[in-house]
Amino acid sequence: MHWLAIGLALLLALAIIAIGTLYVVNPTTATRSFGLPLPENGANIAWWLRLKGVRDIASGLTVLAFMAWGAPRGIGIILLVGAIIPVGDMLLILAAKGSTRSAFGMHAPTAVLMVLTAILMMMGGR
Repeated sequence: MHWLAIGLALLLALAIIAIGTLYVVNPTTATRSFGLPLPENGANIAWWLRLKGVRDIASGLTVLAFMAWGAPRGIGIILLVGAIIPVGDMLLILAAKGSTRSAFGMHAPTAVLMVLTAILMMMGGR
């Protein structure tokens, strides 16, 4: 079970780093899959969108740092707290009448996977 939890945590960390990198490199393309309409065009829109990418990369690196440190409980806590992000994304998309497909097809499963992985990590860290 411990290796499953480690594998899931690694997958989540690398996936959020990849998503963050996409937001930094090509923010408009990344935003299209998020579930909300693109913001109105403007000279600084891409820079605002890239902010999300930098934060995603930092979130993924935080999980990787704790994995390198060998702190299963810490990884679990980070994932549990981090699950607030996809839950918040889902709720904001639904409140804005955005894509329910993205809200329930991407953000909700991400939150569930993060919570389940967090529980496995915290149980394995005893």
